[in-house]
Amino acid sequence: MPDIEQSAGEAYRGIAELAWIADDENQTVERHRELIAKGTCWVAVEHEDRPVAFLSAEIQDDTLHIWELAVRLDRQRSGIGRALIEKAIADARERRLVALTLTTFRDVIWNAPFYQKLGFQALDDARAGERLRQILRREIEHGMPASQRCAMRLVLSEVAH
Repeated sequence: MPDIEQSAGEAYRGIAELAWIADDENQTVERHRELIAKGTCWVAVEHEDRPVAFLSAEIQDDTLHIWELAVRLDRQRSGIGRALIEKAIADARERRLVALTLTTFRDVIWNAPFYQKLGFQALDDARAGERLRQILRREIEHGMPASQRCAMRLVLSEVAH
């Protein structure tokens, strides 16, 4: 999974102010294993069970929080990410969770605009709640530009079943 994450990060090289993300540290193998053990990580595989994408998430209260969606650079824009999001939504419904949340870049086409097409709504600071505000603060401390980050939520009761 770290190889997928590294490949996916290469997409940021084309955005001058975010190119550093391609060289940033990836999630640790231990953290991947922790989320897999919790049953909140999904992997897309292709030929000969070759992993090409993953979505890692965690249940926080009554919400599934998506920590990361990563698709190998050569497989991006092929519907794999959308399929993983749809799987996470279905799983959250089965668990009777009320929403999915995530944090992302506002203006990067494969970030907030992508999630908006799937029904996620950007949240202002007041609507984000303390949990998401803390996540954003940690991201900013790690070097993410505050003006470009946002929290998003998909309320499951508003999505067609």
